[in-house]
Amino acid sequence: MYEFVEGTLDEKAPDKITLNCNGIGYFLFIPLNCYHTLPQIGKKLRIYTSFVVREDAHRLFGFLERAERDLFNILKDISGIGPKTALSLIGHLDRHQLFDAVHASNARLIAKVPGIGKKTAERLIVELRDKKFSTATPSSGIQLTGEDQLRFDAISALVSLGYSPQQSERAIDKTLKTAENELELPLLITNALQQM
Repeated sequence: MYEFVEGTLDEKAPDKITLNCNGIGYFLFIPLNCYHTLPQIGKKLRIYTSFVVREDAHRLFGFLERAERDLFNILKDISGIGPKTALSLIGHLDRHQLFDAVHASNARLIAKVPGIGKKTAERLIVELRDKKFSTATPSSGIQLTGEDQLRFDAISALVSLGYSPQQSERAIDKTLKTAENELELPLLITNALQQM
């Protein structure tokens, strides 16, 4: 129904914002990871939207990128997921990490997201594969190449060793930033473990 809403950021919280569009305030739920990249109150903002209608509520969900909104629309329609869990998934795993986890059958990583158990994570992997997740939203930029692929393979490896996604991401990013030469995956993982 709505592709995007553009206006002035009026209020913000970690899970929601109010956008003032010509005197009309739009209340939108946002993923957790979106909050830290929001502009200051009073600044102009464009939010890509998904309007979810249920018997008991009509809710507007907002995303800074169209690709995240498209992914949300795929996730929320999976049996047993719904909008709240889909938002939690996007708020804790970026689309590249989720893509990587699905194609590596890394249910353990997905199950670390609040509200997702092991069985739900396994079902999600099957469902997304059935939906041809890698090509379901060509505009989303989900395909990984080069350093991105190396980064997410390394993060997945650390998570499989028991580290949190956040710890793993920080260690890998720090290692890549300080590396003088291009690293192979085993060396990248070894150097990142020293950052833990």
